[in-house]
Order: sequence, then structure tokens, then C-alpha cells
Amino acid sequence: MRRHILIINGILLLIVLPVVSWSARRLAHPVDLLAVDAERIRGWDFSGITPTGSVILEIDSLARAFVQMKQSLIERTRKLEKTQESLKKLVDLAIALSAEKDSNRLMEMILSGAKDLARADGGTVYIRDDDECMAFRIMKNDSLGIDYGADSRSPGFPHVPLFDRDGSENHRNVVSLSVHLRKSTNIADAYDAADQEFSGTRQFDRDHGYRTMSLLTVPLMPRGGEPLGALQLINAIDPATGEITAFSPEIERFVQALSALAATALYNRTLLDSQRNLVNSLIRILAGAIDAKSPYTGAHCERVPELAFMLAKEACETTSGPLAHFRFDTEEQWDEFRIGAWLHDCGKVTTPEYVIDKATKLETIHNRIHEIRTRFEVLWRDAEITALQTRLDGGDAEATARRLEERRQSLVDDFAFVAACNIGGEFMDPQKIERLKAVARQPWIRHFDDRLGLSHGELSRLASTPPLPVPAGETLLSDKPEHIFARMGSEGTFDARFGFKMAVPEHLYNLGEIYNLSISRGTLTPEERFKINEHIVHTIIMLDSLEFPKHLKRVPEYAGTHHETLIGTGYPRQLTGEQLSIPARVMVIADIFEALTASDRPYKKPKTLSEAVEILSQFAQRKHIDQDLFRLFLESGIHRRYAEKFLSAEQNDTVDIERYLNAC
Repeated sequence: MRRHILIINGILLLIVLPVVSWSARRLAHPVDLLAVDAERIRGWDFSGITPTGSVILEIDSLARAFVQMKQSLIERTRKLEKTQESLKKLVDLAIALSAEKDSNRLMEMILSGAKDLARADGGTVYIRDDDECMAFRIMKNDSLGIDYGADSRSPGFPHVPLFDRDGSENHRNVVSLSVHLRKSTNIADAYDAADQEFSGTRQFDRDHGYRTMSLLTVPLMPRGGEPLGALQLINAIDPATGEITAFSPEIERFVQALSALAATALYNRTLLDSQRNLVNSLIRILAGAIDAKSPYTGAHCERVPELAFMLAKEACETTSGPLAHFRFDTEEQWDEFRIGAWLHDCGKVTTPEYVIDKATKLETIHNRIHEIRTRFEVLWRDAEITALQTRLDGGDAEATARRLEERRQSLVDDFAFVAACNIGGEFMDPQKIERLKAVARQPWIRHFDDRLGLSHGELSRLASTPPLPVPAGETLLSDKPEHIFARMGSEGTFDARFGFKMAVPEHLYNLGEIYNLSISRGTLTPEERFKINEHIVHTIIMLDSLEFPKHLKRVPEYAGTHHETLIGTGYPRQLTGEQLSIPARVMVIADIFEALTASDRPYKKPKTLSEAVEILSQFAQRKHIDQDLFRLFLESGIHRRYAEKFLSAEQNDTVDIERYLNAC
């Protein structure tokens, strides 16, 4: 019996064990599959099908819960990917916005970036103007093919007023409402928004066969500041179905973040543009004030920059020859050159206008030839009185009349000679100077005290000269101690770091009559010529004291080198060609050509176009100016364009440029 029972049990075990094993594997298979699927999910792999259904209730419940978990993870992952994609777009846009320097391009980037971020069909950027209105600046619509950029002609849409006529806030329009409330407005269907004014939107839809549905309006407001405008997006597009849908809260938050970044970038750019415009305006005012000091140098500080800009532009466009390497690659470099050109004579604020405008040798505040003419009048009357006294004393009337006439003619000739000496010329020979000294020695009698009615400064210059009792003998022309103006303190001394190489005259001014009338060339004394040349010294010192930003560091160089030559004979530093940049050489030509052709100088006649070009060619041959730039000046026709704009018809004559080009 025991043996039979063991045999039967053994047979039963052989039958049951495979069944149990198969059943166990069958029951455990869903769990194994769940384990494999869980391993894939751990690696963010959501492929494969999660098994469901089991005879064991607990395993079936686990499988179903696992399927729900997997589906939830898939949805969350997709949302996370979308969020990451939107965040990446937002970061990329933020970087691009911070780097953009053009305000119009910046606004276009804001709208394009917001449309892409929100998958909107269209959008508009409004900017708050000075009239407290929201003005259309940019409008884009993909379905209608509309693309009004900031530089495009205005689409003609009416502006949105922020305030009503009674001064109350306009809340009827969604754009003005968002600006006043300083928060975004999300509308699912514009046609269902009864509390908002959408008549303009409906009219636009009728005109273009369009249907505006969802709207998202966000104020462009930098942190802590006033709204600069508003960004409005139209018709969100579902990427899966292509249908118009409402803007989701998640997208709204991203657009709000973008608007905040955009508003900050736009505010910074607007602020920088305003500062740049302010600096340019101040520079123009300064240049205009320098010209306004003298009625005879008006517009010099305006014409020179324009001519310099024309020549620099042509040089930048040259692709061959010695100038091929020269380029202004950025707008900052052009600004740097433009500011340097405008400020090239800013040091003239320190130069007395009577020195700048000195048209005759005896001119100071006024032309002193009238004082000398008065002395000749005194001598004329003295001669008449002497003749009358001789007649009263019984002298020979005929001889007396003859001597009187000779004296009169001598005075007329002498005054005409002195007056001619007062007019500056190219050269005054020594014989004329000797005659001038002879005329100067003629005596006359002064009967009034020459110390009366003088200022403290004038009296101080007479302190070392004892007064002469009246009547006192005077000479017709004289160089007196009071004609000397001494240098005071540090006048004429310069900081060694600037490297100025200018000989400083002993005196500040010398108004001596003989001294001035003996000037051999022009009308300026050495002291006055130094005073005029000194303006470039003050230009350099003034500009060096300014804290220019890095991109404007070369402004003092461009402004302070237009009186240098290529061979080191210029001033104030006697620089050579190796030390002069292309822009500096451009400034030299512009300054010389403008001075030659200017018709508003009292001390010279304006040169014709051909005369000015001829003189420039001589400067080029003597290497005072750059020959390559002079050649470009002629080949590009700048001389002709400048003449047509600024020279009179009488000056604008024909120039044979081939003769000069062959000589270069």
C-alpha cells in the first residue's frame, strides 16, 4: 500500500509540477512584461504596449494603473518638451533682443518671436507716442500676407487714444485697456467680447475677408517703468489640427515673459538712441555756436563734416589700390568719425572772434585805420592853420598856398599808402616797410590826457610808462608799451603728455600800429596766428578731458589732426604720414578744401573750383595731403558734387581732372 501510494504520488507530482510551472509562468508573464516596460520608462522610452488583463485581480489592477501612469508620463513629457521648446525660444529671443542695436529691427524681432512662440496667425506692435496714443508700428498676418515693417509706409490704421476727450482713461479698446491696467488681456473670441470696442477689427475683417477670433494683448512695460506700447497677437493656431483656438494660459505666461524682456530691451535701446541723439544735438549746437561767434565763418563746422563724410564713404567703397584695406565696418565707427568731424574746431570757442575774422592788419574789435585817418585829419588842419597863420604874419600868399597844397598831397599819398598797407597781401617788400616807418615818424600834438576813460586793464598796461604832460608830442604811427599784452600764468604752456610742438610767442598780443602794418603776408601777427592755431590745441585738450566710451575713443584723433601734414610740418604735433590714419587724412583735405572755397571769409576772396583743386594738387605734390585720397576726391566727382551744393555759380567752373590725375 505504501509503495502504491508513493508511485501514485510520484505520478501525480510528475503531472502537477509541469502544470504548476506552466501556470506560474502564465501568471507571472504580465508582471515580467510590466517590469520590462518599467525599465524602458526609466530611460524615458515610452515605446511598446503595456500588457493589461489578468485572471488575478491584483495583477490586472496593477497593469491598468501602470497604463494610466505611462499615459500620464507621456502627456507630461510632451508638455515638458513643449515648455522646454518655448523656453528655448524665449531664451534665444532674449539673447537676440539684447544684442540688437536697431530699434526698428528690435520691434520686428519682438513681434516675429511672439508669433512663433504663441503659434499666432498675426500680430501688431503698438508704440505709445507723444500724443498719448497707441500708434501702429508693425503688423504681420500670415494668412493675408501682410507684413508692415517698422520702416514700411504706415498702413493708415487709426491710432488708439489712451484717454477720452474729458481726460478719462479709454477702457473700450482692448489695447488701451491692457496698457492702463498694466496686465494682459486674453479673449477667446473677439466677436463675443461685448464690453470691448472691436468695430475697427470688424471693419478690417470685412475689408480683407478675414475672421479675427482669439486675441492676446500684452503691455510692453519695463520693470518699474511706464508702458512703452503693447503687443497684440491674433488667432492662435492649433499645430495638430490647424484650427483657430484660444491662447492657452501657459502660452500667455510665456508671451508675458517675452513682453517684459522685449520692453526692457526696447526701453534700453530707446534710451540709448535718445542719448545718442542728444549727444549729436549737443555737438551740432556746439558746432553751430562756434560758427555763430563769427558772421564770417558760418556753416564751416557743418560743411567740413559733410565733405569729410563724402570722401570717407568713397574710400570705404574702394576695392583696389592703397585704400582698399580701409573700412568703417560698423555704425559705431561711422558715429566716431562723424562726431570727430563735427568737433574738429570745438577749440575755437577759446579764440576771440576778432582774431578769427581779422580782415585788415589794424583790426581788433574795430578797424583802427579810422584812428589813424583822424590823425591825418589833424595834420591836414594843422597844415591849413599854419598856412593861415603865415598869411596873417604877412608871408608870401602864393608860396604859402603852394606849400599847403604840397603838404595836402603828401598827406593824401601817405594815408593812401598806409591804408593800402592795412590790406593784407601775399608779400610786403622791405622798401614799403621803410617808407611806412618814415611816415610813422611824422609828429602831431595831443592836447588831451590819454589816461582818461580807460579800463583797469588798460591802465595796468600803462603802469610802467609815466604820463606825458599835455600838450604832448606824438608820432603819426607808433608801437607803444600799452600795445603789448603779456601772457599770464600758464598761458602758452602745455602738458607734455600731449606732445605739442608749437613755438609760443613771447607776448599774448601785440597791437603795435607799425608792428601790425608791417606784416609781410596776410593780416595776422605771429601772436594772432599762434592764437588761431592754438584752437586745435584746445580742441585736443577739451576732447581728451571727456570720458568717451570705448567705441568713441578716436574722436580726439579725428578732430585734432586736420592741420597736420604727411611730412611733419603741420601742427600742433608735427605728425608724419605713418602717424596719420586714413580718417585723419580725410579730415585734412575736407578742412583745406572748405576753407579755400568758402565765400564767407572777410579776409580773402573765395577760390573758384578750379583754383581750389589746383591748390590742393600743389599740397598733394608737396605731400601736405594724401595723394591717393586727392585722386579719389577727383575721380569720384566729390569736388563737383560739393560745388553744386555749396558753391556759387561763379565759383563752379570747369576742372580738367585728367591733368591732375596724370600728375598723381
